[in-house]
Amino acid sequence: MKKITFGITAHVDSGKTTLAESMLYITGSIKKKGRVDNGDSFLDTNFIERNRGITIFSHQAEMSVGDDKITLLDTPGHVDFSAETERTLQVLDYAILVISCTDGVQSHTSTLWKLLSKYEIPVFIFINKTDLTTAEPSFILGNIKQKLSENCIDFSRNDSDIWENCALCSEDMMNEYLSEGNISDKNIINAIAERRIFPCFFGSALKMQGVENFISALSRFTREPQRQEKFGAKVYKISYDSRGSRLTHMKIMGGNLNVRDEIEYISDGEKFSEKISSVRFYSGEKFHTEKLAETGDICAVTGLEHTYSGQGIGFVRNSDRFILEPVMSYRVILPENINPFDALKDLRQIEDTDPMLHIVWNEILKEIHLQLMGAVQIEVLTDIIREKFGYDVIFGNGAVTYKETISNTVEGVGHYEPLRHYAEVHLLLEPLPRGSGLVFDTK
Repeated sequence: MKKITFGITAHVDSGKTTLAESMLYITGSIKKKGRVDNGDSFLDTNFIERNRGITIFSHQAEMSVGDDKITLLDTPGHVDFSAETERTLQVLDYAILVISCTDGVQSHTSTLWKLLSKYEIPVFIFINKTDLTTAEPSFILGNIKQKLSENCIDFSRNDSDIWENCALCSEDMMNEYLSEGNISDKNIINAIAERRIFPCFFGSALKMQGVENFISALSRFTREPQRQEKFGAKVYKISYDSRGSRLTHMKIMGGNLNVRDEIEYISDGEKFSEKISSVRFYSGEKFHTEKLAETGDICAVTGLEHTYSGQGIGFVRNSDRFILEPVMSYRVILPENINPFDALKDLRQIEDTDPMLHIVWNEILKEIHLQLMGAVQIEVLTDIIREKFGYDVIFGNGAVTYKETISNTVEGVGHYEPLRHYAEVHLLLEPLPRGSGLVFDTK
């Protein structure tokens, strides 16, 4: 039995959630196939998502393919919520990239492809909407090869064609093909896992054409990553349930996690030791509880109050700084009857689930500022505040958030003489190569 986590991602309106619905329906995980435009899709569980017809938060579903246990994580497609997508990528074994056959590779598709490359995630591509009259599969495949990778291969053909195309991408597969007349599934699986080839499939998620073959290929051409015996987990999301319980969504990267286990971790430089009070496995908006989460499982736990997205627990290290960050800063304009300190507390809870908001309190002006990706996120955040806290806010005009750094070496000197003691401090600042971060040294 394999236990694999797939993330499904796409440029907005490519049919990503529709494909997820079809996969869940075909595998028997759901009895009724919902639709995004009807507001009844299984995975878009939030009322705002159903009203707007877009995915805003990542959602989890479980399905079985033969003996394989697959966890499917549906991620937002709209660029305003791409930070949520990036946070989810860090726990994936494989990604499913959905591309519309009528649109080809779009701007956000390219962004997602770069993220998948950064996190070294193997990718299966599903070219959707081939049932439309304007769809040209051969042209789109060429478009994908040109803009993403020459090693994007049509896997919708027979095995002979797949072997021949794979042989052109790798010397070892070419040698096997020339000597044996075929390429073993094992070598194809390894090539996919090592990102040397990217299988492409064609179909219509809405009409469920080509989806069953796609699911079979996901089972046939994947392998379960090696796991460690000692405990480790990666936190990728924080949320709150309808009762206000704080949920830490994580992937168990090694070992097991039991209810009532004592977990030690560091947050903001402070060490915490907290007990797991429940382990939940979500599928859509429903969940079931278990006493144990095993290696490879995606679960949500209660009892951890200071965790954050990107945090490593046990042997797993914390994530590096995320690539996608908001570039616009906005002032929050509150109703006259709302105390700004109470509002700040409310917004801190939202920031807990979306750390990219970077909420700042201006003590002098008594104002709240935060960072957002764009207009759609502003509208959604306004809806969330109204629904959760019962008041309306307005956002001021956005200002671009600039990042600046020094261009040359500079030295600062400070003298201190308290109570007949003397100290002199020299602070030397030197520029480093772009992207190298901050390095501190004492001499």
